[in-house]
Order: sequence, then structure tokens, then C-alpha cells
Amino acid sequence: MNIKETIKKSIRLKKLAIWALSPSGQARPRLWVKWFIIPFHSKKGKGATIRRNTRMDVLPFYNFYMGKRSTIEDFCTINNGVGKIQIGNNTRIGIGSVLIGPVNIGDDVRLAQNVVVSGLNHNYQDISKPISAQGVSVEEVFIGDETWIGANSVILPGVFIGMHCVIAAGSIVTKSIPSYSVVAGNPARIIKQYSKITGKWEKFVN
Repeated sequence: MNIKETIKKSIRLKKLAIWALSPSGQARPRLWVKWFIIPFHSKKGKGATIRRNTRMDVLPFYNFYMGKRSTIEDFCTINNGVGKIQIGNNTRIGIGSVLIGPVNIGDDVRLAQNVVVSGLNHNYQDISKPISAQGVSVEEVFIGDETWIGANSVILPGVFIGMHCVIAAGSIVTKSIPSYSVVAGNPARIIKQYSKITGKWEKFVN
């Protein structure tokens, strides 16, 4: 049995390991993790850029990968504490955006400012406990190639967004979206789709 398996099987060792990586009740890793773990555990493609003022809550539990020539702008928060984060090539994560894994973002994707993409939900069903004591559930978010997500949008856990979609500013996406769709609203609804028959973006009729 290796060290990793030994820690997993011991509640006491597991708590100690988590405390060593991150202060109790905090998502941000300790400084030594930032210096000595994140640079080796994270993978970045050639030309990828993470701006100086980005908050990287990256822990060694899950992977963090960023493709070639992709950029994470200032004041973003990246958190892989409960699931992996994968960002494709030529993708830009806009200023002030938040990614909470598990999240898988494709190539040539654009997130505008203050977009939240989260694969995490807090459990709340037991009314005898505070929500903070009930743990979390996770469902991966997938965002397809060439998609553009407008400012202040929120993408909720388990949502699959196809390729070349447009998510209008301020949208709350609660359900999966097929490729070549334009959506808007709270909850977001399809307002346009590309027609291969006419070769045009046409108003969606449900």
C-alpha cells in the first residue's frame, strides 16, 4: 500500500493532509503549496498565460490543464478542489470570472467578464444541519469549441453546451444547450439556431 492509499483509508491522516494543504475552512491553498506543488501539478501548453492577479486555488487532488495560447485574465478564481479543470487551446477566460471544477472547456472559447462556471452544488436536504456541514455534490460542466459566453452569465453544474454557441450576457444556464444555438435569459432559453438547410441563423420556434 502506497502513502496516498494509506492517507485515504485513515480519517485522521486525511484530515491532517487536508490541513497541511489548506487552512481549515478555507479554499485557498497554503503558500508552500502555491510555491512547490502548483507549478509541478498544473500543466500549461506553450504560450498559455495566467495573469498575476488571478487567484489559483489549485490543489493536488484533481488535475488542472490549460492548452496552448490560452489566457486567464486578472481577478479570476480557479478552483479544482472538488473536480478537474481543463481548458483547451486559444481560449480566453475573461476578467473576474470564476471556474469551479469539474469543468471542461474546449478550444477557441471566449468567456467575457465576471462569468461563473461551476460544477459544484452545496447539499441542503437535511434541515437538522447547516448547509455548510452537508458536503457538496458535483456534476461536470462541458463547454464546446468556439462558444462565446457573455458577461455576468452563470453556467450551473451538469450543463453541456455544444460547439459554436452564444450565451447572451446575464444568462443563467440551467439546462444543456445543443450546438449552434443562441440562448438568453433566466433561465436561459434558445432564441436562435443555425439552419444547415438555409445557411442562416433563424429564430427558434419551440
